[in-house]
Amino acid sequence: MKIVDAKKLGFEYVKWNEDGQVESHTKAVDGVDLQVEAGDFIAILGHNGSGKSTLAKHINAILLPTEGTLYVDGKDTKDESRLWEIRQTAGMVFQNPDNQIIGTIVDEDVAFGPENMGVPKEEIWKRVEDSLKAVGMWEHRTHSPNKLSGGQKQRVAIAGVVAMRPKCIVLDEPTAMLDPNGRKEVIETVRELNRTEKVTVILITHYMEEVIHADRVIVMDDGKIVMQGTPREIFSQVDQLKSYRLDVPQVTLLAHELRLAGLDIPEGILSIDELTEALNEVREKKGSYVD
Repeated sequence: MKIVDAKKLGFEYVKWNEDGQVESHTKAVDGVDLQVEAGDFIAILGHNGSGKSTLAKHINAILLPTEGTLYVDGKDTKDESRLWEIRQTAGMVFQNPDNQIIGTIVDEDVAFGPENMGVPKEEIWKRVEDSLKAVGMWEHRTHSPNKLSGGQKQRVAIAGVVAMRPKCIVLDEPTAMLDPNGRKEVIETVRELNRTEKVTVILITHYMEEVIHADRVIVMDDGKIVMQGTPREIFSQVDQLKSYRLDVPQVTLLAHELRLAGLDIPEGILSIDELTEALNEVREKKGSYVD
């Protein structure tokens, strides 16, 4: 079943001058067709201004199409009567967790969303416990969010969304403000939710290493989808990615350069283990191995 179905989706930002007249138009999303199946882990890449964050905001109906249509779990986002259902279906996690955490205690913050939804009290605290355990933050439930690390805060923000039981979570560059350890914590949390809770994940990021475990990678440029495929298929096209001002994982780039230097190793290497195995195959004839 499709959880997201965009058809010829377009969105235009309009700038007005002081006299109330239109000064300029900027097409941020241009004719996008996108289908996401329930339970998928989708990663969306693109340089700044490519339209990926604008697309993300449509899935939660923060923005509405100026062209085409977007259906979330079969509901048209332009149908105002379904807005509440759509936002319950697709939860949103942003770059800065401080903008989403409003409680003075972790468990109270996670309870805020279900309370606003009118969930019965007994059910709320069951959801709080389940959500905090799902993101590995149950032992911090009585702590102040202000005393948590950036990665921990973002995990609490994710728990707050999970507690509302959405079918889909959209993460708009959730690790942009975190250090490497925080980024690793958050991505592992998201992957675990996808695997164990079957939550559909749509991850918008500019960190290439974060997408290697995605089911599908979508590359955007100038408001359009310009590439899509598995991580291996996408990262096998190093030169094309560079033409869209994007990098590839460091190990993938190293393997690519070694291939250009004449080593018979495959394109689309995604991990150190894969590179080690490929190098050992090359060296096997010489009787030496890489550990």
